[in-house]
Amino acid sequence: MPYEWVIMPKAPERSGAFCHADGDAPAYRLHLWPYRSLPRRGFAGFIGATCLLLALPLVGVLGSPVLWGLLPFLALAVTGIWLALNRSYADGEILEELTLWSDRVTLDRHGPRGRRQSWQANPHWVRVTLHGKGGPVPNYLTLGGGPREVEIGAFLSEEERLALLPELRQALARGR
Repeated sequence: MPYEWVIMPKAPERSGAFCHADGDAPAYRLHLWPYRSLPRRGFAGFIGATCLLLALPLVGVLGSPVLWGLLPFLALAVTGIWLALNRSYADGEILEELTLWSDRVTLDRHGPRGRRQSWQANPHWVRVTLHGKGGPVPNYLTLGGGPREVEIGAFLSEEERLALLPELRQALARGR
């Protein structure tokens, strides 16, 4: 799954709350990222295979002026594919980080091209809501409890959001 929980080592509990020895270490940390169906290694292989397959028809026209007529269009096609896939990778560089302390919850989203958004609230008031049909995607997950309600994991698949829901609720319940 394109998310992972990091559970910080627990110190002795103080006054019934889930606290840590240093007082500032988070209890839980959740990292979410979009699934990449084509890894960088596969990207290089795809571009190489495309160049090879586009070069095969050129073997028949080696030494003729037709080669110079076809070559710019084939180079333009490979360049277009390269640029489009690179743009897709840049737009997909998203990381959401949910951090849970005993006294606050923060959600930081590191988006493409350096965009950053942040949200925080008191964990006692935070609620996880699953919007079955009302959101932009099926089974839309939101966190509410501060000045506004924020989405979490919109880039996850429907099944992954459903699997994340009980885990989020459990972590919030433990962290309170």
